[in-house]
Amino acid sequence: MSDKPQWLIREDASVPVLVALALRQSLGIRVPDDLPSLRDLPVRRPDAVDASPAIEAQWRDYWDMTVEPRAHRSGVPLELVDGFDTLVALPATGAEELTAAIPPFAASVLDYAHAAHDRYVASIKSHTGGDSYRAYASAIAEFEREVGRRAHSFELNVQVLPFSQRGIWWVGALTVAVTDGLRRDVVAFDGAIRPIIAELA
Repeated sequence: MSDKPQWLIREDASVPVLVALALRQSLGIRVPDDLPSLRDLPVRRPDAVDASPAIEAQWRDYWDMTVEPRAHRSGVPLELVDGFDTLVALPATGAEELTAAIPPFAASVLDYAHAAHDRYVASIKSHTGGDSYRAYASAIAEFEREVGRRAHSFELNVQVLPFSQRGIWWVGALTVAVTDGLRRDVVAFDGAIRPIIAELA
């Protein structure tokens, strides 16, 4: 077996992640504080009531399970929520308020998430094949030159999302979210992803 370092980078605009973020916005949930809102999805009026602490805490658990399901397993069985196909499964006990709050948003949230995912897929196809791989390979090569050693084996998940603000954010132990516009900007993305790789490699 090879002892050469291996790196595994998965890039996506995952429909379940988009659904979770669209629900966050629709429900008026503020956590995580640093994550911006999604573009082209109504933001709640300033006078709208924020989500209750119970809904916010339950959404946070659901978010962690959605972003990194292997690292955040539910201690109780999960149940699918009506209206969301197989995209939203919440704990059978302990998520009652969130389970009751989200069905009215199902149709608009699913439409939004599928459309955003389709735009991501179309943008990948419109660029030459291997583009996505090249962006990470060059950042890793640059890191190796800077530190004078091979990168250690690591795993990274990258969610490319239509945030209203440009940037890159850690959303899990091995997962970052990056604005779609930043991801398409080769030079800026290279500069943004390099510190992330330096943390892992």
